[in-house]
Amino acid sequence: EVQLVESGGGLVQAGGSLRLSCAVSGFTLEGYAMAWFRQAPGKEREGVACIRRSDDSTHYSDFVKGRFTFSSDTAKNTVYLQMNSLKPEDTAVYSCAATRAWGCYDYEFWGQGTQVTVSS
Repeated sequence: EVQLVESGGGLVQAGGSLRLSCAVSGFTLEGYAMAWFRQAPGKEREGVACIRRSDDSTHYSDFVKGRFTFSSDTAKNTVYLQMNSLKPEDTAVYSCAATRAWGCYDYEFWGQGTQVTVSS
């Protein structure tokens, strides 16, 4: 059974940091490309960062560039999102996703998400 389980969310003051984790079971990271998405209340889900399987490059949305870092640990079959200099507008449910596609699209497996709340 495939499972993606996020953790690490919480309440933090503006300017603070959090590290989210996404533990994967049911498949190994080598065969998939991972991504982080977020959804704020009343807004559509948006991509935060993704790894493109075709060249193993990492891509960030403009609103997190320079603040967030996407990393992975294949030994632990876990990916991470280090979030620094957090802003109130970063408040959202953050979810990880996996795709076998060569680009950042067609995500077939999703986690349930973890809440991140940034206070001003």
